[in-house]
Amino acid sequence: MSHGPIDPRHRANMNMMANAIDDVLNDGKQPKKFGFCMLVAEFGKIDNGRVNYISNGSRADMLTMMKEFIARAEGRYAEGGAA
Repeated sequence: MSHGPIDPRHRANMNMMANAIDDVLNDGKQPKKFGFCMLVAEFGKIDNGRVNYISNGSRADMLTMMKEFIARAEGRYAEGGAA
């Protein structure tokens, strides 16, 4: 499910930053070795506000990566993927 495109106020900057990060991490090589995602939200408006997302990978892979990160950060992650 998509929550819509990146807010037009942030689209150009987020694309520029994403391209720069990807160039640094992957040096233009294919297939890419490193994936990343970026979330941008306005402080004070994160709850019930807009969170803009961009990545250099498939949405499914990035969601898996974020879920694992959150599980680890919350102390719910067990080695072997049983979060």
